Amino acid sequence: MYFVLSKVLVGFAMPLFWVVAVLIYAAFIGNNRRRKQAVIVGLIVLYFFSVKITADMFARLWDTPPYIPHNQTYSAVVILGGMVSEDRQGNSYFNNAADRYYKGLMLYRAGVAKKIVFTGGNASLNPGKFTEAAFVHSELLKAGVADSSIILESKARNTMENAAFTKPLLQKNHLKPPYLLVTSASHMPRAKLLFKKAGIDIVAYPCQYQESAELSFFDFLPDTESMEQWNTYVKEVIGYVIALCR
Repeated sequence: MYFVLSKVLVGFAMPLFWVVAVLIYAAFIGNNRRRKQAVIVGLIVLYFFSVKITADMFARLWDTPPYIPHNQTYSAVVILGGMVSEDRQGNSYFNNAADRYYKGLMLYRAGVAKKIVFTGGNASLNPGKFTEAAFVHSELLKAGVADSSIILESKARNTMENAAFTKPLLQKNHLKPPYLLVTSASHMPRAKLLFKKAGIDIVAYPCQYQESAELSFFDFLPDTESMEQWNTYVKEVIGYVIALCR
C-alpha cells in the first residue's frame, strides 16, 4: 500500500499537474479578474519549472558533491536500480540513469571495489517477470565481470527496500564496510539517509549530474528537459521528507 500511495503522491506533486489544475480552475471560474490572475499564476509557474536556469540553481543546492577515491579499496560497490526500463514488447534497455551502471563498472575495473552489488527489482505497479537485476547481471557478464564478483538483489522496488534488502546480502557475503554507494547525484541525499537508517556504512559516489557546465541564453528558454529535471527534484524532495519521517 505504501508503495502505491507514494507513487500517487508524487504524481499529484509534479509541477505540470499544478499548472494544468490552475488553468482548469481559470477556465471554469466566473470572475474575469480572478480568471486572469489564475492564468498569470499558471504561466509563471510553468515558466519557472520549464527553464534550465532554475533547475540548475536548485541542483547546486541539492546534489551531492562528486567524490574521487584516492588510493582506497572497498570490499564492494553498491549500485542502485532505476536505470533499466522495459518496452511493451518486453525488451529491456538502459534508460537515462545508465551512468550508475557505467560508474559502478568503472570502479570495479579500476580495482577500487572488489565486488559489484546491484539492487533493483521491478518498480512497476503491474510487475511482470522482468527485473533490473537480471538485465544488469547479463550486461555485467558481457562486460567481462566474473560471475563470482557479482551479487544481486532482485526484489527491491524503491530506495527504502534497496537498503533493507541489501544489508543481509552484505553480511551474508562477509563484505566489510564501508561500501561505495553509486546512484544519481539528485537521488543520493535520499539514498544516503535511507542506507544510514538501515545501519549500512556507505561512502557516496554520485553520478549523472544534470547541471549545465556554463550559463547560456538557452538556459532562460522553456524546454521539456528542464521540466523533467524539475520533476526529478520534486520527487526526490518528497521522498527525502518521507524518509525523514519514517
